[in-house]
Amino acid sequence: MPQTSPNACDTHVHVFDPQRFPYQARRAYTPPAASMTELLALHATLGVERVVLVQPSVYGTDNACLLNAIETLGQQRARGVAVVDLDAATPGTLHRLHDGGVRGLRLNLHVGGEGLHAAAQQVQQAGRLLKPLGWHLQVHAGLATHAQLLNEFQNTEIPIVLDHHAGGLTTEPGSEAQLERLLRAFEHTPLWVKLSAPYRLAAHVGGTGDTGHAHRLAIAFTQAAPDRVLWGSDWPHTGGTGQRGGGAASPQAEAFRAVDNPQVLSDLLACMPDHAQRHRLLVGNPAQLYGF
Repeated sequence: MPQTSPNACDTHVHVFDPQRFPYQARRAYTPPAASMTELLALHATLGVERVVLVQPSVYGTDNACLLNAIETLGQQRARGVAVVDLDAATPGTLHRLHDGGVRGLRLNLHVGGEGLHAAAQQVQQAGRLLKPLGWHLQVHAGLATHAQLLNEFQNTEIPIVLDHHAGGLTTEPGSEAQLERLLRAFEHTPLWVKLSAPYRLAAHVGGTGDTGHAHRLAIAFTQAAPDRVLWGSDWPHTGGTGQRGGGAASPQAEAFRAVDNPQVLSDLLACMPDHAQRHRLLVGNPAQLYGF
């Protein structure tokens, strides 16, 4: 079992409750239910006491399920990252989310499919909305997109959290240079990165059994910004079938991925033999960003 610390935090999970909180009609996939009871059982196994719930795309901008989960757990142990319509969000909307335990917004450029110009505008717009609240913006995109948005990230003057190892390297020409550019940007840009869902990197490096890619990135990001790396399990691991639509998902629920969460966390911590760095990753860094 992984050796965690008191107040260790899993910064990336989803809860799905389609009976009480129906999915939006247009969605890229249809997950089965993933309950709070199952989540708490996982965290008991891992020795995790705090959690950050992230709004999944199947709920669109309806954050009711997320807010219910935070209320159930209590804000002493739970925070949230919501999704809103940036054009329609008002200060009142954001303050209500803040009162419910939300501390950031998620911008999912993978699902949205926006071009670079539109993505840059959304980052700028989010920065203006979130700065007064002291929130962060969490961006789900590929490495190339992150590298192209660095100027916008810096100009927002708010923390920017990059999902899932910042998208990871690909076999496309220039990917290594993009990673180096991103690592250098940590020196002058308020970037954070989630060391989460290493299995989402497998398609780029030739197989689900290859952990070297994730380990290399974890070490590189930790060296670049030891106080701005986070761990997230990505539970309950959507995408088990590998089939995603463009907004017209089948109503039949797709299976979750089978993931050995204790082993994944143990593998990550093995990259960090220094106890102080492990504590920053699991406790200190998330406490700072999410305000525990």
